Amino acid sequence: MKNVGSMLVSRLIQLVFIIFVLSFVTFVLMKVAPGDPIRSVLKVDDVISTTGDEQRVREELGFDEPILSQYGSWLLGVMRLDLGESILAKKPVFDLLMSRLPATFSLAAGGMIVLFFISVPLGILGAIYEGRWPDYISRGFALLGASMPSFWLGLLFMYLFSYKLGLLPVMGKGTLAHFVLPSVTLGIVMAPMYIRLLRERLVATLQSPYIESAKARGLSSKRVLLFHALRGSFIPFVTMFGLSVGSLLGGVMVIEILFSWPGMGELMVDSVMNRDYPLIQGYILLIGCFVVITNLIVDFLYQWLNPQIRSGKEAGSWQQQQ
Repeated sequence: MKNVGSMLVSRLIQLVFIIFVLSFVTFVLMKVAPGDPIRSVLKVDDVISTTGDEQRVREELGFDEPILSQYGSWLLGVMRLDLGESILAKKPVFDLLMSRLPATFSLAAGGMIVLFFISVPLGILGAIYEGRWPDYISRGFALLGASMPSFWLGLLFMYLFSYKLGLLPVMGKGTLAHFVLPSVTLGIVMAPMYIRLLRERLVATLQSPYIESAKARGLSSKRVLLFHALRGSFIPFVTMFGLSVGSLLGGVMVIEILFSWPGMGELMVDSVMNRDYPLIQGYILLIGCFVVITNLIVDFLYQWLNPQIRSGKEAGSWQQQQ
């Protein structure tokens, strides 16, 4: 417990530092990026604005102050969960993000469920039947899935299941049926790397001496697979999940736009187009926090999946004791 507590304190310190650096870099990049959000506020494409109008709005938003001063004011607000106000929507950024967050996370969760139910069975089949037809199916699906862009696969599903067969709705969020196409699209696109990783790790694990020792003790093949081989093979699987959270959320954004899903993806596209800097900064900070916290949870999952991490022993010595 002492080691776990020390790791928790260390990870929390790292979390605060990473979030601080991420917030600073994001804030500065937003300020030096091309374009001027003041023009979006004044809608200069439709109405001619004067230099005085632009300066007035700039002062109202605090954009005339030095960057460090602006960042300090923004950071103090963040500590109070005040991410500022959207330039265009004139609403608190925190409220706008929270209103879209459940839709985005529910879609990401649906994609992960599909990913799990595809990658785990195919990865296991590919390892158990290495060099035989189930293995060819597993590797073929992984290769095919990795070759298809998410937007192309989504359009294909929309054409087949909505336009041709009329089975599933195409756009929006309402019933459980609306989850199916976007979740399956996201899960299939993300699954190939997990299939390959689990298969390769499981193949190596099944050939390890401690697996042969477990079989020699009379344990059934099913028990050896579930309680010995899979437990060790899931460690890189969990690692990959922690590293790919950012890619998952990026993929969710594409799927949201394609299926008109009312999540944060659509909100961010509009914000980027209109240079709504406070909303963009708030979104990046929120996603950064989520990624860092997810990796913290992954570190603790290591403690459960592999006890030799707690004791500091080598993996091989722990496995030989099983």
